[in-house]
Amino acid sequence: MAEQKLRFAAVGCQHQAWADITRITAHPAVEPVAFCDVDQRHFVHVNKKWPDKPQFSDYRKMFAEMKDEIDAVLVAVPDHSHAIITQAALDHGFHVYCEKPLTHTVWEARQIANQAKASGLVTRMGNQIHSEYQYRVAKILIQEEKVIGKVKAVHSWISAAGHGRSGLLEPPEKPESAPPEIDWDQWIGPAPMREYGGDYVYHPRFWRDWQDFGTGSIGDNGCHLLDPIFTSIGLTAPLSVMADHSGMNDEVYPAQETLKYVFPGNEFTTGDTLNVTWYDGGRRPNLKLPGLPKGETLPQPASIIIGEKGYLLVNHWAHPKLYPEADFADYQWPELEKENHYFVWVEACLAGNPDISDNFAYAGPLTETVQLGNVAVHFPGERLEWDAAALKFTNLPEANEKLTRSYREGWEVREFPG
Repeated sequence: MAEQKLRFAAVGCQHQAWADITRITAHPAVEPVAFCDVDQRHFVHVNKKWPDKPQFSDYRKMFAEMKDEIDAVLVAVPDHSHAIITQAALDHGFHVYCEKPLTHTVWEARQIANQAKASGLVTRMGNQIHSEYQYRVAKILIQEEKVIGKVKAVHSWISAAGHGRSGLLEPPEKPESAPPEIDWDQWIGPAPMREYGGDYVYHPRFWRDWQDFGTGSIGDNGCHLLDPIFTSIGLTAPLSVMADHSGMNDEVYPAQETLKYVFPGNEFTTGDTLNVTWYDGGRRPNLKLPGLPKGETLPQPASIIIGEKGYLLVNHWAHPKLYPEADFADYQWPELEKENHYFVWVEACLAGNPDISDNFAYAGPLTETVQLGNVAVHFPGERLEWDAAALKFTNLPEANEKLTRSYREGWEVREFPG
């Protein structure tokens, strides 16, 4: 009997997309069948490795023409197009691996999570660190071994700023037109139309600065750093969020921000609520706790989980640490089998098993929380009270307008009630 193959297509072929393609196709059961990118220059790696595979600039054309030849799709494009492409892939019955954050807005995250659940397809968000030891072990320490006791508070920080990659605060006064290699209409997708600008404005690497296309530092990194906080403590939707930042306009995100979330407490927390605070752009918590190094000496990016009996540092890149060090000098860290984030998704697709961790049922609510922060930055100093079930803020109606966006005609994301 011939080995079962997963026929795989990619939307996005350069930068993080190429890293994803390389790792997904490293699985022996994956058979690449087609590639899509709005920029013809981005096929450089594909052309070297798979020169005979069909190439497209329009994902809709690829999906329509090859609907019977595709089993699974990678979506690795700028944030503003995640939802519309993912929705189309689910509509066609394709399994989906979508880069983080899952969507550009809170509302989109709810629709895509609902659709994925109804579809029974295998989904996974590109939150690769979710499968690494330092993130997986946090759940064991908090929920099973209860090493630091019940959790009192959490702080997460990263140096990455909301804007600054392009160096611009406003679109260029005399924007360049897109070169012929780029299908600019496709790149803009659901966002309001604007000119290409130049190679160092939006495409290919600076779109994260801009509200129409990216999701700032919290959108870029929140699905990473807050992931082990969600899994280890068992968090659900927040009750409220409040932002403080260094200033912004209607085009770009703040260079520095602090986001204060309040979550419902549970059996793993000391109180009825839990404060989780996010810092970016060089901001850090000023914690003066016995046995904990000064904030500026702690590594970054990282999170500190403050417990009754000690503190767990969840280091994004390195092995976690327990403080005070003297209290945990003899602690034996659990041994865990290695997981391949990509291979788990591939094998689940082959088995038809949608119940994997970091699927859209999990990634949707995590993305909602992250994007609530990007709503709060528009109302600095206001505590926004969140009703997750109703998908609305209860104390500031104007904030609800920021939960979604106006779509360019023909590029609308469809509502999908749960």
